Amino acid sequence: MKRLQRRSLGVFWTVLLFFYVPIVVLVVNSFNASRFSGAWQGFTLHWYELLFRDRNIWHALGNTMQVAVGATLAAVVLGTLAALALSRYKGKIQSAHYGLLYTHLVLPDILMGISLLLFFISIGLRQSLFTVFLAHTTFCVSYVAMAVLGRLEDFDNNLLEASRDLGATPWQTFWKVQFPLLLPGIVAGGLLSFTLSIDDFVITFFVSGTGSDTLPVKIYGMIKRSPNLPEINALSSLMMCVTLLAVVASRMMQGRGRGQGKSGGAKTPASMADRQEGRGGRVRR
Repeated sequence: MKRLQRRSLGVFWTVLLFFYVPIVVLVVNSFNASRFSGAWQGFTLHWYELLFRDRNIWHALGNTMQVAVGATLAAVVLGTLAALALSRYKGKIQSAHYGLLYTHLVLPDILMGISLLLFFISIGLRQSLFTVFLAHTTFCVSYVAMAVLGRLEDFDNNLLEASRDLGATPWQTFWKVQFPLLLPGIVAGGLLSFTLSIDDFVITFFVSGTGSDTLPVKIYGMIKRSPNLPEINALSSLMMCVTLLAVVASRMMQGRGRGQGKSGGAKTPASMADRQEGRGGRVRR
């Protein structure tokens, strides 16, 4: 038994090293004075200085942030509405809708990129930053919907019925009772969508046009043509830090949502009734 545990730990640490040693090497080489990263030639911040002076990279970063923010906002709205519809209505049609929504999670990126490219060409839509936004929104919706559906599985619908019995309108019920409980899942899905949009290369490579390159596509071009390859190491290190922070924030929001339970952080019907009575209003039973 002990031998099996040791082997399991050995495999575990081997996998971790396989995953994270290349990342550590990349970060270290971003401070290496050597242009080709073959040997350590001293500590330097020269590549970060070149990075911050490169206008083309900052233009690509601007495109990336515009697409990521826009696609995340659109995906949060559409994904939340899709999750509410799938949770509220049941049937064979909804099962088909769920299957279509889930397909985006397992569909290969290259297949999705080619299909979106052919679709945009068929309707006469020119490749631009707008087509990149549409493509990113398409695959981000599924991630938001799944995150919100995870929250809805543990949701107590008796809270909604109690809120309506106390005289709240459907909008008040959603905004003051349901939305606060779904918020951790919505934020987690939004952060995940933002991270995936920033990191996406394959789909963006197919649907982007002239002047609409995002940061991953720009990095790909730099690898083939740039004489200052360590600048890519510096850029990749910064991108990794941003992505890591977004993932950590997403996990913290999910953990906070589970810790709140079924009624933590929301305005329950009882609290709404108490506040109405305190103002002198009558609560309809």
